[in-house]
Amino acid sequence: MPIDIHSPTLTLGIAGAGAMGRGIAQIAAQAGIRVLLFDLAPGAAAAARETIAATLSGLVAKGKLAAADAEAAAARIEPVASLEAFAPCHVVVEAIVEKLEVKRELFRQLEAIAGPECLLASNTSSLSVTDIAAACRRPDRVAGFHFFNPVPLMKVVEVVDALLTAPWAVEALAALARRMGHVPVRAKDTPGFIVNHAGRGYVTEALRLAGENVAEVHVIDAILRGAGGFRMGPFELLDLTGLDVSHPVMESIYRQYYEEPRYRPSALAAQRLAGGLLGRKSGRGFYHYEDGRQQIPALPPAPAARPHRVWVSDARPAFAAAVRELVGRLGGRLDESQSPQDGALILVTPLGEDASTCAAREGLDASRTIAIDALPGLDRHRTLMATPLTSAAMREAAHGLFAGDGVPASLIRDSAGCVMQRVLAHIVNIGCDIAQQNIASPEDIDRAVSLGLGYPKGPLALGDALGARTVLAILENLQACSGDPRYRPSPWLRRRALLGASLLTPETE
Repeated sequence: MPIDIHSPTLTLGIAGAGAMGRGIAQIAAQAGIRVLLFDLAPGAAAAARETIAATLSGLVAKGKLAAADAEAAAARIEPVASLEAFAPCHVVVEAIVEKLEVKRELFRQLEAIAGPECLLASNTSSLSVTDIAAACRRPDRVAGFHFFNPVPLMKVVEVVDALLTAPWAVEALAALARRMGHVPVRAKDTPGFIVNHAGRGYVTEALRLAGENVAEVHVIDAILRGAGGFRMGPFELLDLTGLDVSHPVMESIYRQYYEEPRYRPSALAAQRLAGGLLGRKSGRGFYHYEDGRQQIPALPPAPAARPHRVWVSDARPAFAAAVRELVGRLGGRLDESQSPQDGALILVTPLGEDASTCAAREGLDASRTIAIDALPGLDRHRTLMATPLTSAAMREAAHGLFAGDGVPASLIRDSAGCVMQRVLAHIVNIGCDIAQQNIASPEDIDRAVSLGLGYPKGPLALGDALGARTVLAILENLQACSGDPRYRPSPWLRRRALLGASLLTPETE
């Protein structure tokens, strides 16, 4: 490695003093690295240094940092007036506007200024590092170094190999990330790298559910927070980020992958963006905001009605057993006959199918049939799904029974895969395809998603928890019901499901 990343005299140049540049400067200075900070806007670098110093003082006030360490870190940050000041730097990180030609021009200038062994890195989140490096005579020393905002709190950084990046360059950046207290994950130069690529599963499938009128957005959010264990529902997340940020990213990745159906954006989001319903920043998005506070409609209370008897289909024995046990706990009276008795509520447990398909295939009375999503999470939130013919009385009775112990229950419209099955299977499938394309190792995929997106599990570990064969069945049934290639299973998933192997199992060499 031409650069000694652990040297006490290591000098880091940062071009761009915006939120990302300031964050990188802060963690570098706290790691004992001399930082030269440049911005084209007059006074911006000096103002950024003052902002960082104030942030460090705030950490001192909270007891999270010693006063002497804060003063020493702030002293290591030096605003500079021109790029020429980067001549002694060992590493330069670019953190400017996401415009390819602007970045390429900056790298041309940096190459003429920096020493022959200086490593040039881009913090780009959406552009090809290979395209940026193509502006340089020596693309071997150019790599991606993608942090997430806010940098001091988001502890993951994507270290991106461009097409011609030398091994030493990415090894040096990974070591630099570790020195700054961050977790490096290695990624190949592909649209979205790991995190923004893997993130296509959560919000795009939720938008598709809303676009199909399966359920209201606050119900979808409640299901995925409750049963799915996500910190935020997908529509809460879209409102927080802002559609003016999220939707262009969705469109960009979709186009860069030549309209791959798995990443298809939503017409619903495009329309809301055009109408200015951006989210928190505009006071109105998928939710309304009053004085900055999100207004969430309450879930309807549990009806008083209960079914006279409950018959559970044995089409999926393991799911049927779990549902029968739950019905018993809730005080329901089970119909143990081979076929449902007159007047009994009929429960089916679909896997990637809708209630109508289950009722038709099993010859059941659709007016009495309700589907329940029996994947893990029944103790936190229950999702019920009616056929188009299910009577109001049976809907009320099922809702009353499954919400009777205080656990929220949501009754949604008929949909292949309910809500949670669709979203979780889509997340797992995209994660599997990232592994299949060898964009990153299975371990780094899960590490990046867990740290970068805050999911309860990485996509591959999530697939293992659900069972690879279960996920495969969901996707195959979704594809059969919809005819949409969006749901075609990744070869990575299919092969490991057939062999009974973990989705985290790498290819053998």
